[in-house]
Amino acid sequence: MGHFFAIFATDHPDSLALRQRLRPSHQAHLRASDTHRVIVRLGGPTLNEAGLAMNGTLLVVEAGSLPEVEAFVQDDPYVRAGLFATIQIRPWHWSLGNPELRG
Repeated sequence: MGHFFAIFATDHPDSLALRQRLRPSHQAHLRASDTHRVIVRLGGPTLNEAGLAMNGTLLVVEAGSLPEVEAFVQDDPYVRAGLFATIQIRPWHWSLGNPELRG
């Protein structure tokens, strides 16, 4: 593996009920590394400006390639249900805080 990617996704407005309904299956998908080759290293929901309501997702994943990450994202229950208005996947160099780089 060895390649890191940051995934930024923003929910459609007024979709909190959909997010909450799908959250258990979304979380199961993130942890199902036996069914895909992507490992979630960091992740969680982003919040509105007041810090009170979930409005998106931020993940840092490790995978062999960008196409593996794209397939992983497309198979996410949130994506299949149309929760996100936007999704960005960017290759990422994990330097600060990377436990593998600590000496």
